[in-house]
Amino acid sequence: MPRPLRVAIVGAGPAGIYAADALLKSEAAAEPGVSIDIFERMPAPFGLIRYGVAPDHPRIKGIITALHQVLDKPQVRLFGNVDYPGDITLDELRSFYDAVVFSTGATADRALPIPGVDLDGSYGAADFVSWYDGHPDVPRTWPLHAEKVAVLGVGNVALDVARILAKTADELLPTEIPANVHDGLKANKAVEIHVFGRRGPAQAKFSPMELRELDHSPNIEVVVNPEDIDYDEGSIAARRANKQADMVAKTLENWAIRDTGDRPHKLFLHFFESPVEILGEDGKVVGLRTERTELDGTGNVKGTGRFTDWDVQGVYRAVGYLSDELPKLPWDIESGTVPDEGGRVIENGAHLQSTYVTGWIRRGPIGLIGHTKGDANETVANLLEDHAAGRLHAPAEPAPEAVEAFLAEREVRYTTWEGWYRLDAAEKALGEPEGRERIKIVEREDMLRASGA
Repeated sequence: MPRPLRVAIVGAGPAGIYAADALLKSEAAAEPGVSIDIFERMPAPFGLIRYGVAPDHPRIKGIITALHQVLDKPQVRLFGNVDYPGDITLDELRSFYDAVVFSTGATADRALPIPGVDLDGSYGAADFVSWYDGHPDVPRTWPLHAEKVAVLGVGNVALDVARILAKTADELLPTEIPANVHDGLKANKAVEIHVFGRRGPAQAKFSPMELRELDHSPNIEVVVNPEDIDYDEGSIAARRANKQADMVAKTLENWAIRDTGDRPHKLFLHFFESPVEILGEDGKVVGLRTERTELDGTGNVKGTGRFTDWDVQGVYRAVGYLSDELPKLPWDIESGTVPDEGGRVIENGAHLQSTYVTGWIRRGPIGLIGHTKGDANETVANLLEDHAAGRLHAPAEPAPEAVEAFLAEREVRYTTWEGWYRLDAAEKALGEPEGRERIKIVEREDMLRASGA
């Protein structure tokens, strides 16, 4: 009797869980069946949604409900707190599974090659996001001494960083933020936030809803300079071709023509300002120098040779995420991705047998969470095609219990899907006395203990 197809997925964020869902909905799931194990280095699943989405965005966290339904399926097991390759290597995974899918995402900051990035007071947005999202592997405190702060970038991460810096701690208290984050934000001195984009309003990468949410806070006055509302032929074409870009531009236009109100914290959105240097004295940030840019007709910009020095004491670089290189897999340093064709990992021009990628590790950290579904469907379709054609290798120990025995022998303290339910209940119990939905548990050891690892 044929055994189920055994697949390992490395990374329990949306990309990995969407891949599991695609496998479960395939014809192979009916006959001879699929058996899926998801490995995650954090004690809890959900990746970017738990540790990358701002706490005041519960709407996006609602995606967890759909992911829950996948992990609830009996064909799927979760092995949390298991690190690749520290706890299990690619060769070891191959000994247990017909195929391995990597969906490890992106957690580091992309480099910004300008002078002054190493000054005290210059931060990567990814590090700040990890702090306010209660990531167990980052420091518990964050220096929030600057009264005037610059945020570099015009994507949703830049908006999240600016919004968290501009809101008061008590505004964020109803969310799931842990106590150390609330305490840190209470000490935040920022009253003036400046967000800088190199190009114009039509090229901003904000999603319309995220942008409009900036204006919902009673403490944040959003300010746009009317001189920054400018479009060339390329910009007009971009607005016509993209409804979201048009909605973003309209919102910015409306803000540019209104009178400035009296909310206590000011959040300035600047366009056509390209950062060229972070200014420092005695090793600390004291300013930001930008060059004014102008449109060139195509929607791109060129420098004008006019420079401005901005009085800021902190700079957050939100210019994109970068994936961590995965040992034993080929790597494209420029894009920070694993080379692939249709999700098949490509090494020296050939498919690395039984090895696949999906999500940001495959195509880079672009697009919204839902966009990874299409990736997963394509990758899984090609995996199943290889399976049907007999191109997958045969694992030495395909029995599901072999993996548990291996982790036990290695003395790896792993969490399970049942353990997530326990951790979930523990976080909700922490929030209940304060009338909050949950308070996130931060320390890895506390998460393992609550999960019953």
